[in-house]
Amino acid sequence: MDINTIRGLSTVLVMIAFAAICWWAFSPRRKERFREAAKLPFADSPEELAAMERELGEREQQQHNLHREDEVRQEKL
Repeated sequence: MDINTIRGLSTVLVMIAFAAICWWAFSPRRKERFREAAKLPFADSPEELAAMERELGEREQQQHNLHREDEVRQEKL
């Protein structure tokens, strides 16, 4: 294997990683989470900031629970 083969493989791996990150960032499942996170800098008071962070935490917990339920269903099949 020469240096050009290694360069070609590394280019392909970086392209795959870039595509995976783009897929993760723009997936519809995360749209609402990112929308709420984008509002955090504009929170006027610590109470609003805490409420927004609490909502984000609750949504993440719901997503985790749904994912866990899907795993349990798959195990039963």
